[in-house]
Amino acid sequence: MNVTAQTNILQNLLNTAGKHGLDTKEIKDQLEAFKGLEREANEQVLYYALNKVSMDQPDWTYVAAHAHLHELYHLAAQNRGYDPSRKYGDFYELIHTLTEIGIYSNTLLNSYSKKEIRELALEMVPERDHLLNYIGLFLLSDRYLARDHERNVYELPQERFMVISMHLMKDEDKNHRLKLVKEAYWALSHLYMTVATPTLANAGKSFGQLSSCFIDMVDDSLNGIYLNNWDTARLSKDGGGVGIYYGKVRALGSDIKKFKGNSSGVVPWIRLINDTAVSVDQLGQRQGAIAVYLDIFHKDIMNGFLDLKTNNGDERRKAHDIFTGVAIPDLFMEKLQESDENGKSIGQWHTFCPHEVKQIMGWKDENGNPLGLEDFYDESDCKYFTEKYEEAVNHPLLTRKTYRAMDIMARVMISQLETGTPYMFYRDEVNRQNPNKHVNGEGLTSIYCSNLCTEIAQNMSATTLVNEYEKHGDIIIIRKPGDFVVCNLSSINLARAVPDDVLERLIKIQVRMLDNVIDLNTIAVGQAQKTNKKYRGIGLGTFGWHHLLALKRIHWETEEAVRYADALYEDIAYHTIRTSMELAAEKGSYSQFVGSEWETGRYFERKGYGSDRWIQLKQDVAEKGLRNGWLMAVAPNSSTAKIGGSTDGIDPIYSVEYAEEKKNFKFKVTAPDLNHLTYNYYRRVRHELDQEWSIKQNAARQKHIDQAISFNLYVKHDIKAKDLLHLHLAAWKNGLKTTYYVRSTSQEEIEECEACHS
Repeated sequence: MNVTAQTNILQNLLNTAGKHGLDTKEIKDQLEAFKGLEREANEQVLYYALNKVSMDQPDWTYVAAHAHLHELYHLAAQNRGYDPSRKYGDFYELIHTLTEIGIYSNTLLNSYSKKEIRELALEMVPERDHLLNYIGLFLLSDRYLARDHERNVYELPQERFMVISMHLMKDEDKNHRLKLVKEAYWALSHLYMTVATPTLANAGKSFGQLSSCFIDMVDDSLNGIYLNNWDTARLSKDGGGVGIYYGKVRALGSDIKKFKGNSSGVVPWIRLINDTAVSVDQLGQRQGAIAVYLDIFHKDIMNGFLDLKTNNGDERRKAHDIFTGVAIPDLFMEKLQESDENGKSIGQWHTFCPHEVKQIMGWKDENGNPLGLEDFYDESDCKYFTEKYEEAVNHPLLTRKTYRAMDIMARVMISQLETGTPYMFYRDEVNRQNPNKHVNGEGLTSIYCSNLCTEIAQNMSATTLVNEYEKHGDIIIIRKPGDFVVCNLSSINLARAVPDDVLERLIKIQVRMLDNVIDLNTIAVGQAQKTNKKYRGIGLGTFGWHHLLALKRIHWETEEAVRYADALYEDIAYHTIRTSMELAAEKGSYSQFVGSEWETGRYFERKGYGSDRWIQLKQDVAEKGLRNGWLMAVAPNSSTAKIGGSTDGIDPIYSVEYAEEKKNFKFKVTAPDLNHLTYNYYRRVRHELDQEWSIKQNAARQKHIDQAISFNLYVKHDIKAKDLLHLHLAAWKNGLKTTYYVRSTSQEEIEECEACHS
């Protein structure tokens, strides 16, 4: 490339800086020095711009992104054989080439004609690349753009967005398919939304699957334990995070085949899952991510489970690489508040072995299957769990370990301050609010735990091995599939979609994209695939809440923020449910719709939706059906929120300015849209904010979310036990279904599972 062409490229970078009102004098002074090789010039501009990023001049990130874009354009052109001044090459040839070498699946070429692909190519707008800031572009190009087997970049940002759109819409009616592809591309390319990490990485490709997380229940048998491990390994290999409920596995010292004292409890099996997480990489990029949940009334809760990740104690009973969660009934939280006349906590809590409970108590469902304590929950008007718990406590033959409830909670909080976990899962509230409780019946638990990021709440049951026999020389294993939960996620970029007033249009296409993931996905575990299509559960979420508050000039610690969360998430819920109803009219309802609270209208009544639009929607859903059994879930959104140029999930920002370390260099990152107007709304950051306001906000949005929300508590390292307890009680009293990490200032920044980022 000649000097003039190089100078023009640099001049474009200067123009970008000028558009953002940046001082370009220094870079102009160095223009002559940059007239070497194009890539050297770009590199100098890149590092110059990154060094200029600060609270005073945050928009230098877009100059850095511009420089990085020119590098991407150059590399893609070089690898694909076209003039880099065109920026984008021939889209059809890209698809043909990457299909030939096995990067893309052949379904794109089989589904779309050359003419259709040419038409879609004209829809792409390269200028939208400039919506990406530097860290967003860096993450997108480093992790998600399609490359060949030698890691040479071929795909560019707008092509990734278009390929995702084509893949998710490929089986739609051809009469309006291209229109739907264009709508999906509009949503993605404007950064109005992001798809989940697995979809972003794998859509259109010949490997990997599209869903984020999975949840399984382990049957109390050797077959159940090892088959769960096998299923977990296969899902982890394909990039999925896994939540596992261990509450049915017998406790330490329980009998095996009536031989007393032989059970080793849950800890050794969890250590086995820990080793699976470490050894089975997610697409070769990172170790597997697995969360294990146990009930707080399980006998092993104080016998190793709460200490699995801590640094003290016997290392032979540790599992540092998994995450832990505790399923907590209302009764336990009530016991924490029992005190004597001096204010001392006196509430007692009894823990049991689930195997012994089933053997001795004799509770059965309508089919004669034995039930344990974990199989009941408290409704608002009937205390099913509490009654069974008291029955168990009063049974003279049932062994138990008894503690002061506060001593158990103290162990929970000590672990949280050291490791960030266990997560809290408020099992009664989750099951009370479940719109599909009709499958098991009121009072019987349908949802036993959440997923790795605590935002999914769907019906679950254990898969069991029924028979094993030989046929024609083959060994046939028959498994009865349980409900193996699948999380299909994507998220609205609030700070872009709300100011541009596109929520209704956006959600219409977004729900369709999510629904199509269910039919397009290739999940290695059969019962997960079956459950996915049985309930058609999706999780439409959001990110950029703090960013949006700053743009709206609303302070975090105010009633105004709480009211705004209530109103905004009600709108999101309305459009999401309405879209699923319209999809049901077009394609049919999910298989378990009849008898659900969606059909009966109980869901709408419980939420207190009484306005004209809600009354009409309630009637429409009853008449026309609903496509998806669950609809909304707010995931953590860290990496994809950065791609969207906004703030993580519903969290406050980490810092107004901080250093991001990538590969061999560091660069500064500032809060999005930072200026003299927004600074005051960003000034108080995560650990400085009163967490009770965060809880109030989350309670306001949780009212409208049919599943759950990834909600972190941010505390100082020297927080008093009574103050942390107060936050947990406030979360429970305000109707939160789950809480995610307790992030203390003494902890290192916790590495989150990126599978659930959407």
